[in-house]
Amino acid sequence: MKVFKKTFTQQEPIPAEGIAAAIEVMSSGRLHRYNTQPGEKSETDLLELEFAEYLGIPYCLACSSGGYALHIAMKAAGVQPGDKVLSNAFTLAPVPGAIHNCGAVPVLVDVAEDYCIDLNDLENKAEESGAKYFLLSHMRGHIADMDRVIEICKRFNLFLIEDCAHTMGASWNGKKSGTFGDIACFSTQTYKHLNSGEGGLLTTHHQDVMAKAIIHSGSYMLFDRHFAAPPEEIFEQIRYETANYSGRMDNLRAAILRPQLASLNIQCEQWTQRYQAIEKILAHCSLVQIPTRPKAEFFVGSSIQFSLPRFSTEQILRLMSCCEDRGVVLKWFGDPEPKGYTSRYDSWRYIQEEPQLPKTKEILATLLDMRIPLTFSKDDCELIADIIVETIEECK
Repeated sequence: MKVFKKTFTQQEPIPAEGIAAAIEVMSSGRLHRYNTQPGEKSETDLLELEFAEYLGIPYCLACSSGGYALHIAMKAAGVQPGDKVLSNAFTLAPVPGAIHNCGAVPVLVDVAEDYCIDLNDLENKAEESGAKYFLLSHMRGHIADMDRVIEICKRFNLFLIEDCAHTMGASWNGKKSGTFGDIACFSTQTYKHLNSGEGGLLTTHHQDVMAKAIIHSGSYMLFDRHFAAPPEEIFEQIRYETANYSGRMDNLRAAILRPQLASLNIQCEQWTQRYQAIEKILAHCSLVQIPTRPKAEFFVGSSIQFSLPRFSTEQILRLMSCCEDRGVVLKWFGDPEPKGYTSRYDSWRYIQEEPQLPKTKEILATLLDMRIPLTFSKDDCELIADIIVETIEECK
């Protein structure tokens, strides 16, 4: 019997350049981003400038986490307590959590068969709710038809915030994920495409939004020390009206991220090669359903999702248990009980009224997810896929 023996939580080591830079920061003792001489760029400043250049966006802010970036993105956008915010029903808990953190009300939108947000339901709920904000989660790296997304946003005057935690390095029709909306937020948590343990990046082309975000992040009156930022005069009025929430990134994390950003495109290609090795084998199993990725989508295959539409809950649970016995760890988004990193929309009970989303519940009921670390080789990925298929056949 085939057994896989590597761990699904082992990441690649931090590049040698990042380790050396981190040691230099620690040796200097200057970990705080504002511990600089006049005109000097800290590691955090350099990361912001380099990430802004990578995206082709003028302004970037490094934050303590991706969830924090989402929170201050909405605050900087003008979201007020009681405002309605459209968002995916299929996402991870920090997304509705960020909406709740602003005192706003999530309006959850169905998932489509391709695991993207259901754009027909988005149109209906944009019209019915009167919401003016849309927090779009590119969940597990699946990018919706962004041409249609933008058309809907323009028609309903929606302020678009992109959650790109799983799509750093991805694109739609050659345009990078995170450059479509008014604001984009990225994560550098350990299991994302750049790894600083925790961390986040916020980008925008709006001067007033970035100025507010910088003050929200905890700049005090040191906003003039930011380089990937709007001119100082933009801060003149808002500095009196904008609250300090203190969620800055430090120089230590920025130092280990910069070399990773330099090699991001290579890493993205390596993830997708591994994804394709797994997908090719799973696709030959008649019981497995994997959505065809659109040609317009350049995705980063750091995880893979597939459905078993003919499986019952009991079969899903048995499959997961048998795979785990053979070293393959699968996550189930249909579990009514939140576990680990995964939770279903109806477990977010802080939402005032439990949304009725039978379509989403049906799709999630047989939706499985698996992380693809770069510590796995292509041979490893083929072995994993073989084990999954063999176990599916045993559990059918």
